[in-house]
Amino acid sequence: MILTGLLIGAALGYVLQRSRFCVTGAFRDIYLSRSTRYFTPFLLAIAIQAVGVAALTSAGVLSPEAASFAPLAVIGGGLIFGVGIILAGGCATGTYYRAGEGLIGSWVALIFYALFAAVMKFGPLGGFTEAARARTVGSATIQETLGVSVWVPTVVFAGLVAALVVWQVRRNAARSAGRSAVSLPARRTGIGHYLADIPWSPWVGGVLLGLIAILAWVASTAAGRNGGLGITTPSAKIVTFLSTGDVTLVDWSVMLVLGILVGSFIAAKLAGEFRWRVPDASTILRSAGGGVAMGVGAALAGGCTIGNSLVETSLFSYQGWVSLIAIILGTWGAAWFLLVRPQRAAASNRPAPVLTPAA
Repeated sequence: MILTGLLIGAALGYVLQRSRFCVTGAFRDIYLSRSTRYFTPFLLAIAIQAVGVAALTSAGVLSPEAASFAPLAVIGGGLIFGVGIILAGGCATGTYYRAGEGLIGSWVALIFYALFAAVMKFGPLGGFTEAARARTVGSATIQETLGVSVWVPTVVFAGLVAALVVWQVRRNAARSAGRSAVSLPARRTGIGHYLADIPWSPWVGGVLLGLIAILAWVASTAAGRNGGLGITTPSAKIVTFLSTGDVTLVDWSVMLVLGILVGSFIAAKLAGEFRWRVPDASTILRSAGGGVAMGVGAALAGGCTIGNSLVETSLFSYQGWVSLIAIILGTWGAAWFLLVRPQRAAASNRPAPVLTPAA
């Protein structure tokens, strides 16, 4: 049954590559360009998963357990992770699917991410992580605090997201009215044209991400693992397996993350977008630092942009939503320090233009 993890991971990698669905960009663009082009589809993915998981839970198919809320670890880890994804140029899943496209910088970030996640979870700093995450408070979920069914926050959130989707679609339609789209000649006909020739919109990526997340819950549960999509722990398990040879670590979740590499590679090859790209030394160093921050932050926060921002949020756990906010704030802070501030400094040091008198 663990092979279903490989298949679902491959589907996830394919969807991420074809839709260029980047959670880092979704968070960063809210601040840099005031754009929610990817953020609203990401919320749509959460809403779709929330409805599906609530329905399957009501039917007795799933028994999800939300993570306990350790505020200091979640906030601190989320902030660190947010800084890390700006340094690395992508979040955990973004790093995986870009590695599948041949980006050496993403491979560097991925290696350091997995290594330090293992150090924080199973290695010498495991005790520190366990102690930090043991400082829990209160209820784990919003519905527990309110004393209501999970359907209450699910319906409210789904309604808010639906309204936001309608508003953004109408705004995009108004902006694109009158514009003529430039289309390239199709390399394939039929289904192949849609699968590989044309890029997928963020809406397609968001809907498919939500549906894959639901399917992951079902398949993972059938394989004996009570959980949905997850990136950090299986990445740490891969490193630990390679260093110890403990085959019990190779479970459904490990096959999932390996599948992301396979799926994104296939998508990139079919689209003619795969090629090995070697960055300069400064980019490699920044990618390595970003990987370290992602591994440390995700371990402390209990998850990354998938485990927390997508999966735990769909359960309406405090860990999920507080981590989501912390990651966004960390992303904005790093974007200002690493992107905005240098640009403003360069602009202020630029000499004033010399005006030539008219002849």
